[in-house]
Amino acid sequence: MRDAAYLQLRGISKRFGAFTALDNIDLTIRRGEFVCFLGPSGCGKTTLLRIIAGLESQSAGSIVQNDHDISTLPPAGRDYGIMFQSYALFPNLSVSDNVAYGLVNRKMPRSRITARVEELLALVGLPGSGAKYPAQMSGGQQQRVALARALATSPGLLLLDEPLSALDAIVRVHLRNEIRNLQRQLGVTTIMVTHDQEEALSVADRIVVMNHGVIEQVGTPLEVYREPASAFVADFVGKVNRLRAVAEGDHWYRVGDKRLQCRPEADAGCGVGREVALYLRPEDRVVDGLRDDDPLRCAGTVRHVEFLGGNCLAEIAVDGIPGQPMHLQFSLNQMDEFNVREGGTVHFALRTDRLRVFPVAA
Repeated sequence: MRDAAYLQLRGISKRFGAFTALDNIDLTIRRGEFVCFLGPSGCGKTTLLRIIAGLESQSAGSIVQNDHDISTLPPAGRDYGIMFQSYALFPNLSVSDNVAYGLVNRKMPRSRITARVEELLALVGLPGSGAKYPAQMSGGQQQRVALARALATSPGLLLLDEPLSALDAIVRVHLRNEIRNLQRQLGVTTIMVTHDQEEALSVADRIVVMNHGVIEQVGTPLEVYREPASAFVADFVGKVNRLRAVAEGDHWYRVGDKRLQCRPEADAGCGVGREVALYLRPEDRVVDGLRDDDPLRCAGTVRHVEFLGGNCLAEIAVDGIPGQPMHLQFSLNQMDEFNVREGGTVHFALRTDRLRVFPVAA
């Protein structure tokens, strides 16, 4: 059943002496789900993956996989396949023998192993490559071999530890899409560790955002991007404008000469006079159909334009909001239509329905 709980982490903590790497992690992953652990280096995401794999022991808490408590089982007693950033292929074994490694250990008949290896190499786009050795293959091809090896035993859980970070950008995008398509085809429950926001947003059913050993937010890519649960998530996931403001009550905030009101559900509930941070994405603006009497109408001078291909980011010094430039996103067509150029003036209105508010730490 697709929505059934497949993996449950209950109160997982990990301490290294006085240092707490993970602090009371609770998480349920559904059968067939693709989940990304996302966060900066040192946030605990790889430690959590290694605990799930049995490569690291938790200091507290339990792990239940498919209704079986695996908390104290060794790696060989757990049902998973794993794919590492460094590929971890055996250089002295052929591609076929690398893929077959787990099957040989299970003492499967040779004929079945051969058929399974051929099936897997075709599945990952490497048919006829079995006689080659890892050194004869590109990084992307080696990672495909590592994926085939991880899938060889038909595991119930696939663990991916930053599997694409060693690849160049074009290969990385291509291979992540292939992994996602393959995961959907096979229906295998998958956890991928990454620090790449774009990677997580593009492939995950849900994202687990981690920071300093705790979970900051769990949600779909759209929820995490559009409705960040904390200032950390707002800052870490995607590009964002962060404006210092002062709370005036009833969800109104003053930033410079401007007054902005957010939706009640996006408000952190800060008291009047409290300093806050207002978060808006670069695309959270309106540039056409502006009314002269619109209280959200702004004007500003373009200080710099960053070309990003089909889109551009323009840094705007906004009139009435001194010392707090904003970055606004424009398509190439909009750059021409609204004459967005360095030194020029642009007019826009802010999408306050997209505003998120968080208190500034004292």
